[in-house]
Amino acid sequence: MTENGLRDWYMRYAAALNAHEFDGMDEFINDEVLLGGEPGTRDAVVRVLKGIVDAVPDIHWELKELLFDRDGIAVRAINTGTPVKEWLGVPPSGASFEIVEYAIYKVRDGRFVQMTNLHDSAELLRQLTTGAATAVRP
Repeated sequence: MTENGLRDWYMRYAAALNAHEFDGMDEFINDEVLLGGEPGTRDAVVRVLKGIVDAVPDIHWELKELLFDRDGIAVRAINTGTPVKEWLGVPPSGASFEIVEYAIYKVRDGRFVQMTNLHDSAELLRQLTTGAATAVRP
């Protein structure tokens, strides 16, 4: 896949995430995938995504930076949302969050075969428990 093709493909993936359209993830995620270096499956990724949306119906991933290196993609995104159900052990309080997420992907045959995501979960929990979405944007 060319860099432009990979960019277009990733933008379709990001649009599907933000539309909460997870049933077509077989277009983007291999059946078996390394998740943070551990063996996993597309079904597990979809379960996690559906669980997030169930608790945070307005979750949004805003892409800030995309870098491509052959079959690799690096992303910096801002994640925002307001939980309406208990999430991560925190009951809903009307508090919103805004955090930075870094993601690194490896693509083979047009699908993710490696997915690694990193965000400051302590900052996320702080915002949810204090009600202040004041994330620092690196």
